[in-house]
Amino acid sequence: MATSRGEAAGAPQTLSPAGTGPILFALGGDGQDDRLRALVVCPDDAPPPALAAENRPVEAVSLLTAFGRTVHAYNFTLPSGTVGTYTVDGDTFRVTSPATAPMRIAYVSCNGQEAHDLDRPLTERDAVWQLLADEQHRDPFTLLLQGGDQLYADDVLHCHPEVERWAALAKTERGIVPLTEEIGEALRRFYFERYLITYSRPAFASLAAHVPSIMMWDDHDIIDGWGSHPPEMLDSPIGRAIFAAAREMFLVFQLATRPDTMPAIVSDKTGSNLGIVVRYPGLSIIAPDLRSERRLERVMGENGWAMLDAAFDATPHGDRIFVMSSVPALGPRLSWAEFIADALPRTNEYEDDLRDQWQSRTHRVEWRRFLAKLASWPESGHGALTVLSGEIHLATRGEMRLKAGGILHQLVASGIAHPAPNKAYPVVLGLLARFGESPLKGRKIRIRALPDYPTTYASERNYLVVARNDRGWTAEWELEMRGRTPPLAI
Repeated sequence: MATSRGEAAGAPQTLSPAGTGPILFALGGDGQDDRLRALVVCPDDAPPPALAAENRPVEAVSLLTAFGRTVHAYNFTLPSGTVGTYTVDGDTFRVTSPATAPMRIAYVSCNGQEAHDLDRPLTERDAVWQLLADEQHRDPFTLLLQGGDQLYADDVLHCHPEVERWAALAKTERGIVPLTEEIGEALRRFYFERYLITYSRPAFASLAAHVPSIMMWDDHDIIDGWGSHPPEMLDSPIGRAIFAAAREMFLVFQLATRPDTMPAIVSDKTGSNLGIVVRYPGLSIIAPDLRSERRLERVMGENGWAMLDAAFDATPHGDRIFVMSSVPALGPRLSWAEFIADALPRTNEYEDDLRDQWQSRTHRVEWRRFLAKLASWPESGHGALTVLSGEIHLATRGEMRLKAGGILHQLVASGIAHPAPNKAYPVVLGLLARFGESPLKGRKIRIRALPDYPTTYASERNYLVVARNDRGWTAEWELEMRGRTPPLAI
């Protein structure tokens, strides 16, 4: 099966009639074997393709059959510390183990835009994806971390006339629109088909067949600002159906599991929080779910916090931890911006966006708890920790001074496909960032420019590369216009 099932570069983005995949997912490794899962989507009247890992046949398992297609999963292992191969219907794919030295990890976020995402020619939309795919061919990556907004599903609000009516009402009045089976299926179809379009684009498809992904969702994988809206909207019949459809397809297409089961990498087996942990010797990747339990007054519920605590408790001492926080954990003070949004006319439309951030005054107690958890790992001498984040459609970095000395780094890469915002946005954020922030006593937070970049926030599309070699870990950003930044030791 070919890796590219997408449309021609200049054509409208539509659902391919052929298959999609393979899309490779990382499940962790023990130093002997790396555990992997490949997804392939076929017409439901076609047999699953033949997959073999190192010439060993692998059985296909059906995850979901819907809308004329079946999603197949293949679980297999490849030897750690080397370059392994697997084949799909005779096509061979090379996979570089995370146990190799040096190790290279790519991080991306914000794969789309809020409206008319499918109208953009792929040569423009996926220009930075193509840079990443070209780099993979020159110098292979071991992991592809996707930190949120993989989908940009906001067009789901146009998938049915009654959903459009629901979206046009005031948020507090949306409970009056009833849910029907037809609406529910329209929602499910939208998310299902949007994933297929997303995963079939040529640059992504070529990457995803060779580099295993670890993914965590954010609001646009559901709808813009999900969780930071009034309960009358979130708990309305259609609101609940939107979340249920988005969650079902997130489980299938981003966690690569049946929607009625929890994969081993999900720590909360109740299913109310879908935070995950993926481990390799000396490396733990922790991705808390900041959407499933989010409400106006909270980011995570009890299950989310229990997942995070358990993930840290189970991490071997000495591990390098990468925490994927879909919204930045280190950021400028937002209380003044929230005050303005509350006080001035025509600015309260931004209140949901501000409420989405850890730094919102509403989440300040919870934010301190999150920062204390992050700081506890290096301050206890257990190992190094770095936060990887996106969401803001800019590239930047943050530093938090630790009590025991040293720095906790946050690296922000956003977005891989979202257009760069207007020039006022990074300027305003840069002004707020000048004041610094100290939510935890004795641990000053500062937002810093990328190496050799003239402003605090880089308003260019971008991706991040973190690498390990015999001298330690470094970070570099690839910027669409300016190119590669000098390496930053982390």
